[in-house]
Amino acid sequence: MSVYKTFIFYPLFWAALIFSLFFSSKRYLHMAQLEGYKPGQYARWLRVNAERIFFRESLIILLTSLAAYLVFKIDKTISIKGAVVFIIWFLSMGYYSFYLYGLEKKAKKPLVFTKRATRLFVFELLLSAASIYFYCAKAGVVFADLMILSIIVYVIPVYMLVATVLTTPLEMHIQNRYFIDAREKIKKMKNLKVIGITGSYGKTSTKYFTATLLKQKYNTLMTPESYNTPMGVTKVIREQLTDLHEVFVCEMGARYKGDIRKLCDLVNPTIGVVTSIGPQHLETFHSIENIIDTKFELIESLPDNGISILNGDNEYIIKKVNSIKTNAVLYGMNSNSQYYITACGINNSREGLKFKVRTADGIEFDCRTSLLGRHNVSNLLAAICVALKMGLTVGEIQAGLREIKPVPHRLQILDTDNGVTVIDDAFNSNPEGVRQALEVLKEIEGRKKIIVTPGMVELGAVESEENRKMGRLMARCCDYAIIVGKKRTRPIVEGLMEENFPPDNIKVVPNLDEATKVLSSIVRQKDVVLFENDLPDNYDE
Repeated sequence: MSVYKTFIFYPLFWAALIFSLFFSSKRYLHMAQLEGYKPGQYARWLRVNAERIFFRESLIILLTSLAAYLVFKIDKTISIKGAVVFIIWFLSMGYYSFYLYGLEKKAKKPLVFTKRATRLFVFELLLSAASIYFYCAKAGVVFADLMILSIIVYVIPVYMLVATVLTTPLEMHIQNRYFIDAREKIKKMKNLKVIGITGSYGKTSTKYFTATLLKQKYNTLMTPESYNTPMGVTKVIREQLTDLHEVFVCEMGARYKGDIRKLCDLVNPTIGVVTSIGPQHLETFHSIENIIDTKFELIESLPDNGISILNGDNEYIIKKVNSIKTNAVLYGMNSNSQYYITACGINNSREGLKFKVRTADGIEFDCRTSLLGRHNVSNLLAAICVALKMGLTVGEIQAGLREIKPVPHRLQILDTDNGVTVIDDAFNSNPEGVRQALEVLKEIEGRKKIIVTPGMVELGAVESEENRKMGRLMARCCDYAIIVGKKRTRPIVEGLMEENFPPDNIKVVPNLDEATKVLSSIVRQKDVVLFENDLPDNYDE
């Protein structure tokens, strides 16, 4: 029977095509969301991951579609050969859809269908539908031509890029309207005290610590989780900030120069905290000088009577102190007469931190918290400094410190019932954070010390060298190293070998599931396991 007169394959074809289009569009919408909906960043991600996307994951769609097209173009009857090819194509479309569904299901940071995500998703689907319509209008419904049409699933990543580019002007208009509304709302709240916190690392923890202390005296709102972009902060202001709030603690993130200045234009901070400056996001900043300038956009945006609270232990910050026009207040763990506040007698154990605080005003008091890691003392000093400048008493500060719990995935000890100490430090790592986590691993008592890590990303040209240094440090405090991924982690293995780490104790695995299996074969009671870093969903390995 002629293919053109046979309609049993048509509903199967359209069902498979629509099903695959939906899941493919959803997958790449998620990637666009993780890249901040920025066409340039998404295009870069597409370029970096092109080999995986087009030659591993979706190559089966291209090959089976071309094979089906050729068979039906040559053989215009439903032969056994044609039926077999169609079934293979149909199964490949189903396999690809369920593969993408599995990736989304295992996502560390799931896709959120915000209003913007929904608009982009619908626009991309309409773009695909329009392409299908015009193709069919031109080519007709000849089955062979329909089979070649299924290649549209293969190019959905590119369609998502086009959709992102075309919707950007509309989204910018909507964002600008929301931004102005939020800025006007802040300006009308004359008695609101805004505290801006930025840094290459430590800003999320410091924000959380600061808000916890200030809640002892003030009705305080902080930006949740990692809401540190202009639209994230705008959303918090519009939906959560009320006239009852007295203090707004705002985390300020940045990937490009000008990002912090835009956030300051939104919230008008009167106190600015810079926790650290280091080589993070060098892929977008390109140089440490650009990072320094960007972080200090917060300090430059403060009013004349504003207060700058700065980490005096950071070499990049200290170089900028003399150029600051506002009242600069330094904190640190090193002994320095310029510091307003310092810590001494630091004791770091599995139960948490104990230390003593001293200020230039002659105030001295003991601090205790369940947090791990000496580096957290620095973040706590920043929060205590803000609290003192905001008029909190020593008793209120000590009460707030007792309420502070570890921030999820930042040196957080997880409860286990098998006698193993598990330290979760899976939030995206940076060189300083890695050093601090390994120091904690070294100090905590345990039989064997085991690390599970995929290494560090987003470090630009220094990524390989920093991962090699990480390997050297690991060799000095770990008994086993379980390395997740094979390409990006080679420098880690090289660093381990440079320190004569036993080769048999290095386990390189393709994914976290395999890492868990290897870990279960190694770990025993009284061992300590550190999970260091967890690659974002938009990174291969």
